[in-house]
Amino acid sequence: WLTPTPQIFAVSHYGAAQVPLDSWKLEFTGLFDKPLSLTLADLKSRPTREITATIECSGNGASANFMGAVANAKWAGTPLAPLLKEAGIKSAAIELAFWAADKGKEKIKNNEVEQNFARTLSIADASREDILLCHTLNGQPLPQSHGAPVRLIVPGYYGIAWVKWLTRIEA
Repeated sequence: WLTPTPQIFAVSHYGAAQVPLDSWKLEFTGLFDKPLSLTLADLKSRPTREITATIECSGNGASANFMGAVANAKWAGTPLAPLLKEAGIKSAAIELAFWAADKGKEKIKNNEVEQNFARTLSIADASREDILLCHTLNGQPLPQSHGAPVRLIVPGYYGIAWVKWLTRIEA
């Protein structure tokens, strides 16, 4: 079964980012031999893979007011592994950070610091064949509320690892 897109839960950490599709780029930065800068058209011109996967918020069921944050959908996009190979991860790299466009303030050592949402994966996990840079949800363009233009899809991980509004991958 598939969850209809309007019924898929949407959680954001710093509010929904408004990302202009025409100027959006995904940057591969840090410890890469050949850093990349890809537009949405660049990603869509590469081979696409579709998977059916379940996403669940790690806070699902944490309270009576937060229930049902789980969905099963068809996600389609560009597999990440070939892009990582093309960019050439340097041997000194130990993980990849996936940076989002949404940002907010966090208190660190009594200072308020503005930062973008980000999550990391080990290089081995990020290199799995089923990790996607998703631009399509249930056969339609990925909606803004679900991370358009591109979100990371990490089957088997809670939704917090499925970074929305993706802008940068840093080795």
